[in-house]
Amino acid sequence: MSQFDLDEPLTSSARPATNATLTIRIVKSFPYRNVKNYILRDVNLRELTAHDLLDKVVQIINTTGSLRPYRNVVYDSLKIYTHAHGSKTMNLVINLDHDDWVLDVNSSKKLIDYGIENETELSIYNKADYGEFASNPQELW
Repeated sequence: MSQFDLDEPLTSSARPATNATLTIRIVKSFPYRNVKNYILRDVNLRELTAHDLLDKVVQIINTTGSLRPYRNVVYDSLKIYTHAHGSKTMNLVINLDHDDWVLDVNSSKKLIDYGIENETELSIYNKADYGEFASNPQELW
């Protein structure tokens, strides 16, 4: 069976907002570019708020064995890294270009209200670490 025989839609616009797939970029360190991607499936963008998503991802980090090295960071912020089929930023860690893409985790806005759709990539990170990196985006080895 080839990949084209599947019943699953293959484009981002073909999936409903109640069954989206998101890539969560877990940022441990900005200067050292420690980032781990986690694929989150079956996300209801019409019901889930940014706060709900933050709580869900923190719970996944705290209970998934392969994410153990990422548990020593206090994750308190979410930001869109890139929209599906959109242009990507030159920064490999986080999108520094769009400050308006930061999600308000204290708001009751749903994810769909932020323009998030299927196959959107989001970064979860510590806000203080982001502020420090944004003021001097120097990468270390």
